[in-house]
Amino acid sequence: MKKLKPIMFVGTGSDVGKSIINTALCRIFLQDGYQPAPFKAQNMSLNSYATPDGLEIGRAQAVQAEACGLECEVEMNPVLLKPTGDQNSQVVLHGKPIGNQSAKEYFLNDNKSNLFKEVLVAFKKLEQKYNPVVLEGAGSISELNLRSRDIVNMPMAKAVGACTYLVADIDRGGVFASVYGSIKLLPEDERKLIKGVLINKFRGDIDLFTEGRKILEDITGVPVIGVIPYFKGITIEEEDSVSLLKMNKTAVQDKVNVAVVPLRHMSNFTDFNRFAEVDDVNLYFTDSVQELSKTDILIIPGSKNTISDMNYLEETGLAQYLKDWHQSGKNIYGICGGYQIMGEEIFDPMHIESKADSVKGLGILPVVTVISNEKNSTQTSFKYLDKTDGCEGYEIHMGETSFLTQQKPVAHLSNGVKDGYYKSEKAWGTYIHGIFDNAVVLKDVLEPFLNKKLEIGNYKEFKNKEYDKLADFVRANLNMDQIYKDLEG
Repeated sequence: MKKLKPIMFVGTGSDVGKSIINTALCRIFLQDGYQPAPFKAQNMSLNSYATPDGLEIGRAQAVQAEACGLECEVEMNPVLLKPTGDQNSQVVLHGKPIGNQSAKEYFLNDNKSNLFKEVLVAFKKLEQKYNPVVLEGAGSISELNLRSRDIVNMPMAKAVGACTYLVADIDRGGVFASVYGSIKLLPEDERKLIKGVLINKFRGDIDLFTEGRKILEDITGVPVIGVIPYFKGITIEEEDSVSLLKMNKTAVQDKVNVAVVPLRHMSNFTDFNRFAEVDDVNLYFTDSVQELSKTDILIIPGSKNTISDMNYLEETGLAQYLKDWHQSGKNIYGICGGYQIMGEEIFDPMHIESKADSVKGLGILPVVTVISNEKNSTQTSFKYLDKTDGCEGYEIHMGETSFLTQQKPVAHLSNGVKDGYYKSEKAWGTYIHGIFDNAVVLKDVLEPFLNKKLEIGNYKEFKNKEYDKLADFVRANLNMDQIYKDLEG
């Protein structure tokens, strides 16, 4: 195959659809016989993933790697920022945490040139192996106050010579101003890198935008390479919890209701996507006691700051509600930080998450956790209870959990480690993210409420079909001939 230039998708703002477009193009290039790979220099997300060699990257790049038919690699996302509070983040470089920084420290200190060198090293490793590299920007390309410290948008495009396309969300309104302003605020050398504009999330008859398309081309001087309709019915994992604003928040009659408590520092919310693919199930996220009271199954998700989120549960009265829920014999499960919260106590002797030495947990499970500065980031295969081998998931956590009574593990890992605590079929906790992606676990949790056997297909096969559906949909509304002409030029 001919060597293609790198391609990059940048945005007029956050949540305009850069990640989903990037995923679609990754799959299109794979369908066309190329071997693409995704790349995002810097990602800010609590939705992360473990690479096969035990390193941590943003979940979006892991999803895009799947679309490319690849195992994810740390070079695909060399800098990951994981918010630990309103103004602080853990900085992960090349898959390993290098410390916590405030937003002010990260964006205003002078380490950006060093970080930029590191991300270029990662990019070059990918470029040597894959064709093309599909880059993704972050937020808006025209944040003038951050331009000198930007390592993810146009400086990255310029450094690697990427053919760059600007993605705009027409559904939020103001598309002409956002596209024109984004391009015109760029310096001339960066403006020349913009090869086209892609209008995303269009509702209605696309022919009604014919004049709008011409106006945009006239005022910007670059072609509109596609108008992508707003779509439903294609399931692709969302990049970050901003998508929770669009998710269900209420129970539904005549379905099995599964409620997730949205902790303030909730991580890896995609752990529960599989529930939403079961016809008889309603998945929703709520901290409303009124809505929680209507659910059948309650889940406490992962957290990037377990102690802070435990305090939040106490302050809001949700902690007592969750204890009463368990005491009444209803189903409650915890994943990662949620597992720690379900225990008797969480200790923080090094004050990694708070100034307190410890905080009481919900006391549902007979376990205690000690927060440490060592992060466990691993992919794993396991046996769920005594039921099925060959289950898959991953761990990303800082902390060691010990048991006040003899451990009854949820999972037996392939390396011999016993994971989690199984109190009963109605109460257990585990460190394994993605545990519900496994059909045996999903059936075990749901079938008692359905009074029937579930037919659940292979999740990997399902996701592959969805990547193809996405690629076909985007291809039909995108000028791929022009894109290939740009990449070959």
